Amino acid sequence: MNIGIIGAMQEEVEELLKIVEAEENIIKAKMEFNVGKIYDKRVVIVTSGIGKVNAAVCTQILIDDFKVDCIINVGIAGGVREDIYPGDVIIADNLVQHDIDTSFFGDRIGQVPRLDTFDFKCDERLVSVVNDVCKDIKNSKYYKGRIVSGDQFIADVEKLKWISSEFGALGCEMEGASIAHVCYLNQIPFVVIRSVSDNAINGTHMEYDKFKVIALKNSFNIINSMLKIM
Repeated sequence: MNIGIIGAMQEEVEELLKIVEAEENIIKAKMEFNVGKIYDKRVVIVTSGIGKVNAAVCTQILIDDFKVDCIINVGIAGGVREDIYPGDVIIADNLVQHDIDTSFFGDRIGQVPRLDTFDFKCDERLVSVVNDVCKDIKNSKYYKGRIVSGDQFIADVEKLKWISSEFGALGCEMEGASIAHVCYLNQIPFVVIRSVSDNAINGTHMEYDKFKVIALKNSFNIINSMLKIM
């Protein structure tokens, strides 16, 4: 199996890069694709850059140039519900782009115009693998549900409450749904995993830098365990 692993920021994949048996590094679209093996699994690890366009470009390159069989997007996100705290983990079972709005034409907010789906569903087998791994997480909770993405860092409580009400989302970030969109179009299995770094609703966004470290550690532990059993 050839597994593509995407983190938006370098710190989201740097611990993985420490354990990969490197074979080659290839630069394309100003992104470094690190090809190698972890636990005898062939992997391509890449930092996409922040935002939906960067993530979408990165995903298509993984599919076209590296012929990946599946894609795992790992990293951090903001919690949306009040009971979700830094360090908690959200396993996406589907994703939506919250910043798409063609409601003037009668579309639901988040609907990509003229596309045959509203949300992008993660691969059930990959979700099951992540779910099994998360059972071993200590001192944090894990949730399964919808993650939404948009080209905005949202620290406004009222906006987060709207996202919760409109989409029933558990987490909010800036890349996952665009990765999911590209995988959907190419019929490539994928899963998106987020460790929570902040939540403006319960006030933890003010200590983002502190909690980000905890979230990144959880992200690495999850994907490290996944690769052992995939």
